[in-house]
Amino acid sequence: MTTTPESSTPASSTPVASRGERVADWFDGRLGIHTLGRRYLRKVFPDHWSFLLGEICLYSFVVLILTGIYLTLFFHPSMNEVTYHGSYVPLNGIRMSDAYASTLHLSFDVRGGLLVRQLHHWAALVFIAAMLTHMMRHFFTGSFRKPRELNWLFGWTLLFLGLFEGLFGYSLPDDLLSGTGMRFVDGALLSVPIVGTYLSMFLFGGEYPGHDIVSRFYALHVLLIPGVMAALVVVHVLLVVYHKHTQFAGPGRTERNVVGAPFMPVYLAKAGGFFFLVFGALTVLAAVASINPVWSYGPYRADQVSTGAQPDWYLGFAEGLVRVMPGWEVSFRGHTLVLGVLIPIVVFPLLLVLIGVYPFLESWRTGDTREHHLLDRPRNRPTRTGIGVAWISLYLILLAGGGNDIVATRLHLSINTVTWAVRVAVFVVPALAFVVTRRICLGLQLRDAEMVLHGRETGIIKRLPHGEYVELHRPLDQAELHTLTAHKRQRELVEREP
Repeated sequence: MTTTPESSTPASSTPVASRGERVADWFDGRLGIHTLGRRYLRKVFPDHWSFLLGEICLYSFVVLILTGIYLTLFFHPSMNEVTYHGSYVPLNGIRMSDAYASTLHLSFDVRGGLLVRQLHHWAALVFIAAMLTHMMRHFFTGSFRKPRELNWLFGWTLLFLGLFEGLFGYSLPDDLLSGTGMRFVDGALLSVPIVGTYLSMFLFGGEYPGHDIVSRFYALHVLLIPGVMAALVVVHVLLVVYHKHTQFAGPGRTERNVVGAPFMPVYLAKAGGFFFLVFGALTVLAAVASINPVWSYGPYRADQVSTGAQPDWYLGFAEGLVRVMPGWEVSFRGHTLVLGVLIPIVVFPLLLVLIGVYPFLESWRTGDTREHHLLDRPRNRPTRTGIGVAWISLYLILLAGGGNDIVATRLHLSINTVTWAVRVAVFVVPALAFVVTRRICLGLQLRDAEMVLHGRETGIIKRLPHGEYVELHRPLDQAELHTLTAHKRQRELVEREP
């Protein structure tokens, strides 16, 4: 019995695949890498400086993960009392918690420990600042509209979790400053009607300050919340790729295409270089700017309060709500409602929820259900821009209220004067900011319309034959005309049906 070969081509003429090609074929046959690469590695990304804000968020988060892993190797999340004997002489012989002692050991005795610890703290501040700025960029340009509402919620959830992640990490060293912040948290929990005492005892493992708070916050800070945030970051980035990037209006840019550079190799090279720039900038900041010097505050004791205690900036507005709120109390059926604390802790999440639900509110109010891939110029949406500026102004006013004692001492004013000024500004400044911003946007729209009709002013004066002096105008080129006219008049949030 004889067999017939399937091909008459001599074996010697068949090309031999290299080892790298065989490995690539092996993975492609099981993971479909070639198909994914062909589809996504050439994906186009628009080129605009504002898109770097999202990258700063991502890279700061990566720095946080890397430095956090290093810090966990030396930090002891324990409230057991020990006697300190270390390099920081002023605290030698002092009784303190093991958490605080390990923080001092990390800062003074571990090679590079203080640098990494400060890098971690600065990266946290930059991460939250970049997230807030990134969200405001999306808010003012309208990139949260369909089909990106869910991705907006994912980003908003990351910001919300980031605030509490920072609070938990800030509280781990068990120094006098962080302990003062925990006293504030305990007071907020106790103000909750009926169940406030139970919430406090559950969180602290008993009567404040308890013995379990550091270990519980440690688990939340290094395990639960970072895991949830990492998952949200992955989903957030995947949705960005799936929905494609938004872009500003310009020649050749439509709702159906993206104008820019491909991911591989152009955008990848830029992104890699920018990561090292962010990492380097944070490292320089950590090396030259001291932050949270816990050795200056000393270990936490419940009978002491740190002078000039201030939270990190991202929670300063929450403390401002409490500081400027009158100390109202109401007795109801044997229960005392501390409205001076209860109302602020209710308003605090509502300020964040307002931004989180805004895309759905605008879509419902304007009836706009179309897909949008081109960004708005803020001036073309004056009501939305006014709301955003009003929210930012309220945030800044409350931030100043959170440091009313510092403001009073630095400006040599009465603290009562500062507190009452903030109370009035909370209601007046946002309303004034909304009106002024909206009028500015409308004025800029009129200026754009005039430029489209008459061109750009040149500063050259010409005298006409009959003696009149006029300024010469240069006609706009096609790119400028496209930028100023490539948008439709959208209904605003506060407008009525025509």
